[in-house]
Amino acid sequence: MAVWNKLKEYAHVMNNPEKSLKNLLISQDRLKNFSQKGGSIFYDYSRQRVDEKAMELLFELSIERKIQDQFNDMMSGKKINNTEKRAVLHTACRSFSDEPIYVDGKDIMPDIAKVREATQKFTNKVHMGEIRAANGKPFTDVVVIGIGGSYLGAEFVKYALAFFADKNIKLHFLSNVDINNFGEIVREIKTETTLWIIISKSYTTAETTANEKQAYAFMKEKGIDPARHVITVTSKGSPGDDPSNPVIAAFHMFDFIGGRYSVTSAVGGVPLSLYIGYDKFERFLKGAEEMDIHTRKAPVQNNLPMISALISIWNNNFLKYSAQGIIPYAQPLSKLAPHIQQLYMESNGKYVTKKGEKVFEDTGVIIFGEPGTNAQHSFFQLAHQGRAFPIDFIGVIKPQYNQYNNKSKGVTNHQELWANLIAQPMALAIGKEDKDMAKYFPGNRPSSTILLEDLSPENIGRLLSFYEAKTVYEAFIWDINPFDQFGVELGKKLAENLRKEMAAKNENLNHEFTNVDPISKFYLDKLTEGKI
Repeated sequence: MAVWNKLKEYAHVMNNPEKSLKNLLISQDRLKNFSQKGGSIFYDYSRQRVDEKAMELLFELSIERKIQDQFNDMMSGKKINNTEKRAVLHTACRSFSDEPIYVDGKDIMPDIAKVREATQKFTNKVHMGEIRAANGKPFTDVVVIGIGGSYLGAEFVKYALAFFADKNIKLHFLSNVDINNFGEIVREIKTETTLWIIISKSYTTAETTANEKQAYAFMKEKGIDPARHVITVTSKGSPGDDPSNPVIAAFHMFDFIGGRYSVTSAVGGVPLSLYIGYDKFERFLKGAEEMDIHTRKAPVQNNLPMISALISIWNNNFLKYSAQGIIPYAQPLSKLAPHIQQLYMESNGKYVTKKGEKVFEDTGVIIFGEPGTNAQHSFFQLAHQGRAFPIDFIGVIKPQYNQYNNKSKGVTNHQELWANLIAQPMALAIGKEDKDMAKYFPGNRPSSTILLEDLSPENIGRLLSFYEAKTVYEAFIWDINPFDQFGVELGKKLAENLRKEMAAKNENLNHEFTNVDPISKFYLDKLTEGKI
């Protein structure tokens, strides 16, 4: 705890007026000294509330906690998921190295390669028309049935790479058990040429099971044979991998890949390859692999995800910011924040350390975000003059659509976007003096800026890997397990009894809700009555 205590003391120093950002930013070579490029991404933290001494202590903390050694242990197959006694190998899904990775004495890389090959062959056959709908026509729509990590990552990548979707297939996500979600999707799809993908590791998730049964009933009602319109992504030997319940194909998931880290596995691979083509999905994988290699090998002072993680710890535990904004100045990244929200908050919102002791500091922050410039007209009033929170600004040098160059006020749309991308973090940092206090901006509000050259599949992979590694590094500093999620189970357990009560009412309309608490009974009665 020696370095941690030094950081606590130094946080008081950083609250002094001379350490405000408007003063730090006038120092010579501020940008040069507080930015790094790695894995084809540029990361600028010059507008974070750090100086040389703060960074020196944070780098010392990373060495004390041995977080890079722990990351290497993860990538080499050691069972660092201590509560579930599992290895954590989402990085293996995008490894194209010949280096073996052993789990329980078995090299897992041949199995991963086999799934990739099966994904490539299947999706190519769909695109070439060798696998068709039951009516003999090509598939036009794909509906993913899955929740949480079974769809959020793939949804982020779908929107990010929609520009590359040239396979005449529309991709939809049925995640919410709310029947409105189902109703909206079936209004959009061409029923007779829709392929359904059911994604569930255990094949027992209540919401996914309910949506699966709804989809099967819908297909049968329309006279469609589900066996010719359904594929599964699931664990080997699960109910979704049962020959007695035939499907077109089943793709296997592995217990060493958690849901929120699974987009580079078959979970994302199958639907995304159908949508954009396997070749582009593989480019996405190789971009993620490049950032994985950077994260594993770059020294502490040059390691982008590690620097970002250390600054996040600094902002959370020492400067006491409790939220983090993610603002991509690129509309295709509109689903990045929801994905990172789950990735980070489910991973790092923990109560105990790996040893089962209560954590010594608050873990995790609230993640939220919207694309700029929309965010500026939504919650930037709070960002500038209300409760402060750090922000990751993300800029893209080359837009996907570069053929539209009409000028307004002398600049193109993309230049207008960049004017705001450049201005907002500076305005947050330096603020503005004004005698009219309603127009006073306190400034000293921290942010980082991440630059991508373009929104290619490779860069989307690099960005994904960056945030995954950042999340894991923070967990290593806190000594928590970022790979379990017991926190989502309590509510589900309570729902089981309520589900039984509703099922009993469905069988017997005279059934009274006597086995629940009075408040729950009130809501069950209202649902039954159909009115307030």
